[in-house]
Amino acid sequence: MNAKLLMWLLLPIAGLVVVGMLAFWVLSHLLGVLAYVLVGAVVVGGGVYLYGRARRALAPGTRTRLRLDAARETYEQQQRDR
Repeated sequence: MNAKLLMWLLLPIAGLVVVGMLAFWVLSHLLGVLAYVLVGAVVVGGGVYLYGRARRALAPGTRTRLRLDAARETYEQQQRDR
């Protein structure tokens, strides 16, 4: 077999294998980074959501805020009476 023919047949196949391996490596790393970014976004979004819920629950005029204020006033009054 001629060396030139062998070169024209094997080099493109070897090139495709190398490019395929490189593409697989890059995609797997990009998807790994994407997974970490998604998990981070979910954690930050959950924290923001919980913070907003807690802030709204303790807003002026809510039942929880009124209970806390009444408890604080009772405690302060008991401390003054001592």
